[in-house]
Amino acid sequence: MLQTIPTFDFAAIAAAHERISPRIVRTPTIPCAALSKLSGADIWLKLENLQAVASFKERGAANKLALLSPEERECGVIAVSAGNHAQGVARHASLLGIRATIVMPRFTPTAKVERTRSWGARVVTEGDDFAAASLVAEELRKRENLVLVHPFNDLAVMAGQGTFAIELFEDAPDLDAVVVPIGGGGLISGTAIAAAHMRPGVEVYGVQVESYASLSAFPGDTVETLGGSTIAEGIAVRQMGDKCFEVVQPHLAGVLVVSELEVESAIASLVENAKLVSEGAGAAALAAVLANPDIFSGKRVALPISGGNIGTRILANTLLRALRRDGRLLSLILQIPDRPGVLADISTRIGDLGGNIIEVSHQRMFAAPSVQTAELEIMIEARDGTHASEIENALRAHYMVTRG
Repeated sequence: MLQTIPTFDFAAIAAAHERISPRIVRTPTIPCAALSKLSGADIWLKLENLQAVASFKERGAANKLALLSPEERECGVIAVSAGNHAQGVARHASLLGIRATIVMPRFTPTAKVERTRSWGARVVTEGDDFAAASLVAEELRKRENLVLVHPFNDLAVMAGQGTFAIELFEDAPDLDAVVVPIGGGGLISGTAIAAAHMRPGVEVYGVQVESYASLSAFPGDTVETLGGSTIAEGIAVRQMGDKCFEVVQPHLAGVLVVSELEVESAIASLVENAKLVSEGAGAAALAAVLANPDIFSGKRVALPISGGNIGTRILANTLLRALRRDGRLLSLILQIPDRPGVLADISTRIGDLGGNIIEVSHQRMFAAPSVQTAELEIMIEARDGTHASEIENALRAHYMVTRG
């Protein structure tokens, strides 16, 4: 049974907004015609990826640190994070002259570690995962008398995250629904309270990725998930914070669960259709809308692009995977006779059908099943899946072909 928490209301969020507004970006809220056409809904995007640390997490960190007493500021703060919360705490501690220690799992990408360190924080990389890093942080907190800045299960942090929604409801007209990614629950807690005060008729939906669907039993209690690797690491939290859950539960219209492939496709769609870079968690809301047209079609729906911190390699691989799923990249392996003119014949057939050859690998010595044949691996750009099949079938009429 959850314990009753102190009152968390719109006044706390409004006060937080006034408190932190000089130190954060009031990010734009924009309509997106391309995504609206794709989804069948009227899509509005709140661009939190334009914050200084490219995430809404800055808001909660800024509010929590601003509320510290002089004695707490003197002690310094500590946080556990593998990314966005780490950078938010580090930046705002630096702005306020507070010493910050950030504990990050030892396998955190170097780029994230260095970005956090660049804001002036002491970074400790210990523990194989978030849970192990949290134990390290707790030892440091006790030993050095530091103040913990929790990434979500803290009323001041929740109020700070809720300032996102104040701006959204001021800038986006006549919304029917808001779809918010859920990890620990800080963002959706503040959003739900702001919605209840400013736009009581707006439906608030949460989104979780399937491997971390702690609210899959909604409207019951939270459940602990198995976890695992996910491209939506920003919402890869095994269990929602109890304070967040108690605040948000009465206000949710529902919780939607999306797959890894749906999140990947949403990242690619944001790049291609909206010209926006988003991390996996930031694209989860769009993934949910695209996967549930029965809920959102015809409605005016707001989505936070909650963060833009995605690695360049991960983004590149995600885009290439999306192109292959859509049939716009076709990988074929051909067994061909080892004689002059065959490569020219294949390239001519592909070109005549409007395909574009991107990459070719020609193996004679060891890959082919016979010394009289060669193996040709070829990557082709096509217009769509139908065009790709047309090219493949044309080549199959003359050569032995398998998909790569």
